[in-house]
Amino acid sequence: MITSILILLALTVPAGILYTCKNPQFGGRPGSEDLDRYSRSPQWKNGVFLNRSLTTLDVSLWSMPGLLKEFLSGRKKRQPSEPLIIERLDADQFQNGKDKFIWYGHSTVLFRVAGKNILIDPMFGPDASPIGPMRTRRFSENSLELIDELPLLDLVLLTHDHYDHLDYASIMKLKEKTDTFWVALGAGRHLVKWGIPRNRIEEFDWWEEAAFETLRIIFTPSRHFSGRGPFDRSKSLWGGWVILSDTLKIYWSGDGGYDTHFKEIGERYGPFDWGFMECGQYNEKWHQIHMYPEEAVLASEEALVKIPVPVHWGAFSLALHDWTDPIIRFRKEASEKKMTGCYPRLGQIVIHGKEPSEPWWNS
Repeated sequence: MITSILILLALTVPAGILYTCKNPQFGGRPGSEDLDRYSRSPQWKNGVFLNRSLTTLDVSLWSMPGLLKEFLSGRKKRQPSEPLIIERLDADQFQNGKDKFIWYGHSTVLFRVAGKNILIDPMFGPDASPIGPMRTRRFSENSLELIDELPLLDLVLLTHDHYDHLDYASIMKLKEKTDTFWVALGAGRHLVKWGIPRNRIEEFDWWEEAAFETLRIIFTPSRHFSGRGPFDRSKSLWGGWVILSDTLKIYWSGDGGYDTHFKEIGERYGPFDWGFMECGQYNEKWHQIHMYPEEAVLASEEALVKIPVPVHWGAFSLALHDWTDPIIRFRKEASEKKMTGCYPRLGQIVIHGKEPSEPWWNS
């Protein structure tokens, strides 16, 4: 019996290592120069990046069979009864006029701010689990084709390297759409692996900022983790973004659980006109890295957000809740706290000052 197990390990372990090395989905592994650079970050301790508060997951090897069973059951309510339509881009309407944005589902948003086109967390792909035995199919069809309609991009921002935020297929189509990627510290190695020159990539640690022509952009903390494979967990940073123009202030929370950083960000840079708040894919077993909708509303309050926009839902089922549970709970909590939320349809152009709030998901 022991001999059989050893033989099996001898065959599968090398095959697994070869798979992770050859499959482009895993991106780049950190080299010695990368690790030396990461070690100079205040967030780097004992070979990994850490959150400001102790953060754990209530998921173990022994709990996986039960969790897998839950994922396989009750799937009907976790996705729409038919594919969600993403409205096609009216390029002329988007390029002209006031500041605006388009939400494409989950955490992918295209901004038009101070005359610049900025894309955050480019995930247009059809699958949020491209390497696993179980696929996580998108609620919308042919979403990769939307990249062909996008205008030329001045800047792409990336919060962290998880598959549902950094998509290989999307990057391969976006490479010719922009010259500039600003990303979380450590995430740049994936782009380099996929053929993007290093001089087109700038990496940011928490609280680091830079000017992009008339815009001021800051990378902010969140409470999460990173990694695309078995060997790079928390080997790159995660966070959110603040975008400041002369007329508009935007906060992008990034993925993460509730913590004290929301109040600090509001005190430093708020109040914000728009706040794009993570709201979806939560569960009690990973509550510390994904907020409940009620916490997302509280985080909006503490960050001094005038109009919150719940994101991280509407495209994939990565947790056990119904697909509309995040938006229903968020909208109810925001209403009770007299907050004016923004709830756009997929692909809808939202103009500053004309934010939609109707519950389109009911129809």
